[in-house]
Amino acid sequence: MEETPRSVGEASTTNFVPAETRPSAKKDAVTMKGCGFANLAWVGVDREELRGRLAMPEYLRLAMRDCIKRKDSTAVPDHLLLLPGGAAAEMAPHAPMVVFINPKSGGRHGPVLKQRLQQLMTDEQVFDLTEVKPHEFVRYGLACLETLAAKGDECARECREKMRIMVAGGDGTVGWVLGCLGELHNDGKSHIPPVGVIPLGTGNDLSRSFSWGGSFPFAWRSAMKRTLHRATLGTVSRLDSWKIVVSMPSGEVVDPPYSLKPTTEETALDQALDADKDVPPKAKSYEGVFYNYFSIGMDAQVAYGFHHLRNEKPYLAQGPVTNKLIYSSYSCTQGWFCTPCVSNPSLRGLRNIMKIHIKKANCSEWEEIHVPKSVRSIVVLNLYNYGSGRHPWGNLRPKYLEKRGFVEAHCDDGLIEIFGLKQGWHASFVMAEIISAKHIAQAAAIRFELRGGDWKNAFLQMDGEPWKQPMKSDYSTFVEIKKVPFQSLMINGE
Repeated sequence: MEETPRSVGEASTTNFVPAETRPSAKKDAVTMKGCGFANLAWVGVDREELRGRLAMPEYLRLAMRDCIKRKDSTAVPDHLLLLPGGAAAEMAPHAPMVVFINPKSGGRHGPVLKQRLQQLMTDEQVFDLTEVKPHEFVRYGLACLETLAAKGDECARECREKMRIMVAGGDGTVGWVLGCLGELHNDGKSHIPPVGVIPLGTGNDLSRSFSWGGSFPFAWRSAMKRTLHRATLGTVSRLDSWKIVVSMPSGEVVDPPYSLKPTTEETALDQALDADKDVPPKAKSYEGVFYNYFSIGMDAQVAYGFHHLRNEKPYLAQGPVTNKLIYSSYSCTQGWFCTPCVSNPSLRGLRNIMKIHIKKANCSEWEEIHVPKSVRSIVVLNLYNYGSGRHPWGNLRPKYLEKRGFVEAHCDDGLIEIFGLKQGWHASFVMAEIISAKHIAQAAAIRFELRGGDWKNAFLQMDGEPWKQPMKSDYSTFVEIKKVPFQSLMINGE
């Protein structure tokens, strides 16, 4: 049975705030947020009071850490239960919280930020992602609380039900944590922890979309206290996530990002058969989940080149501003802004190698849509923000929406937007919000078919992670995007 996207603005429970009804920040607050002075009413938060709202009892903190270390959610040493308070603790903190921090993000702010967070909370509730992975916390840390709760520990039960998570990192780090929390949905668990963001990345579009700001604050030491306080009070909104399956002829060599995982050959073959195209004797596939965007074309090619340049010369990665300057300079050398009259086929329009089929809302049939001739990059966008807070889809007027059969775009409406960029100059005007991107479609599911010929490779990326995709002229490569059945929960920073 086809899943019906929720109508725009629908919320499944009054405890959640739909994305389109979240209050907008005042202009002066937005101005000060980038400098770490947003919402001055919270400047006077007492440090010890904040710690009391966040810190779990010592026996629970140590039990979680021990279970994660042993990779066994039932391995709770008896001596921990005999600590003061122990299993007889009567009161759980108002807002038990853990923080995941990516020390490689934020222009080397990671280590000192970790120390500051440990001062404001406790050492055991701050997790370094180079030491403890999110899936380990989900499988052994949260499961430890569930084990204790099943034994009658009310404090453990309340901490598990009230748990909130903050992620200090970029959009990729946030997506990693959200993906691991998705395991709880698959296991049929209730009380999924909502996630807030401390922006340490380059674009920080997830952070911007939920009012956590677009950059690491200048006065970061005092800002961290206010950020944690806001995280205890923020309302919770829903975020769509999208599953991507890349199916290709067997034998092709591809170096996918870590967020794409190989699946069985049967899965890939089923995808190809369902498409009713020329099916290779064998096929293989990769699958993953994205929260912000997926793209094919020149922008992904530039991102791929920049990604490898930074890996080869890590001293270039000195922070978000430096990254953006290098990225902009690198894009000028790839033919994105100026394509010679006699050029490599890889610099021409995507319609030479691509077909797009979509399923619209409340429709079970695939429909082929036209690929504009001049488009050299196609972006599938879930969030309102893209490319460091830009809005390429634009604020479309009701008459235009009605004419195109679109609805107002939101990150929790079960639909995803598809738009095109023609070349670097067009993309620059779109990013400057002088014009809107080339609107192509809104869809509840998408299937791209890529076929080689003069093109030997295509370049793809999702949520900032690019890869080179080899193509055959005999058989097609399919990229299918469908909505994940459950939604992620995000804490609003306002």
